[in-house]
Amino acid sequence: MLYIFILLLSLKLRYKIILYICICKVLGLQVIKKYLKSMQNIPSVDLRDFLSDDPKRKQKFVNEIGSAFEDIGFVALKGHFLDDQLVDELYGEIKNFFDLPLETKHSYEIPGIGGQRGYISFGTEHAKGRKEGDLKEFWHFGQYVSEDSKYATEYPKNVEVKELPRFNVAGKQTYQMLEKTGVYVLRALALHLGLDEFYFDQYAKDGNSILRPIHYPPITSEPANAIRAAAHGDINLITLLMGAQGKGLQVQKHDGEWIDAIAASDELVINVGDMLSRHTNNKLKSTIHQVVNPPRELWGTSRYSIPFFMHPVSDMKLDCLENCIDAEHPKKFEDITAGAYLYERLVDLGLIKK
Repeated sequence: MLYIFILLLSLKLRYKIILYICICKVLGLQVIKKYLKSMQNIPSVDLRDFLSDDPKRKQKFVNEIGSAFEDIGFVALKGHFLDDQLVDELYGEIKNFFDLPLETKHSYEIPGIGGQRGYISFGTEHAKGRKEGDLKEFWHFGQYVSEDSKYATEYPKNVEVKELPRFNVAGKQTYQMLEKTGVYVLRALALHLGLDEFYFDQYAKDGNSILRPIHYPPITSEPANAIRAAAHGDINLITLLMGAQGKGLQVQKHDGEWIDAIAASDELVINVGDMLSRHTNNKLKSTIHQVVNPPRELWGTSRYSIPFFMHPVSDMKLDCLENCIDAEHPKKFEDITAGAYLYERLVDLGLIKK
């Protein structure tokens, strides 16, 4: 900028004006490009605003996340309860698990429970309406309930990996920190919807939530109509995703365009699931998303991500909220419980065979 200033001083007036106009055009173009680039990613919010004692900061968070979820259905969230040490440990443990011999991994695949706990092998799950299996393998950690909980007999028990003593420890700690984060996000959404702040707490406690470490293995040959995760909407209330720092996850905008959903290293990606969309009569949007295959030069690399699917208890009624229904927004969905809806969707995904 100093050189430009000196140059301007040395020029005649008319040349100064011409050069000044050119500089403004260039700088203006850069601003426009920066703005357009920001429109190609998801909004970012900070949970510390909601946790603040300042009512204005708290309301700011409510407004921002509510607006984002009414529009694109996705945000990147800073200020969550995970710390770097726990994240690094879990990533190390899941890489160690997926590196185990296939025979060992298959020993943790539990039949008859719709893939709700333990190992789910490569290509087992597919998106609704597709026959091709996704190019991924994954693990499921489930809810940790007390022995006297009424859900203790409903939920399958978590599966212990005996080869890796820290695997289940790191999984449980991560599960609980993501669940805690999710509770506060739901409280903000309750306020946005005009409900009591703690409305969702009764359904989140002992909810049928799932932590899913996913491994997308290297691609060894041209996939036949399959990608790492085909276009889909999530089943649950909200999803909190670790591991969205690189390209791969894409979100579909209203006009059908796909944009990359890339978070900073200290952010989680959070999106609305179909259950919350139903409950709010589609006021909050469950947006279609996918994980695309990498460019050919990166086929030899693995991708890992860890979504936390936050589910309510199975007897929560997903009936459309009355304050989300009016003349312009008639009721869109039939009444159903969370448990019945989950069963339907697991059949659609091929995890439960009718």
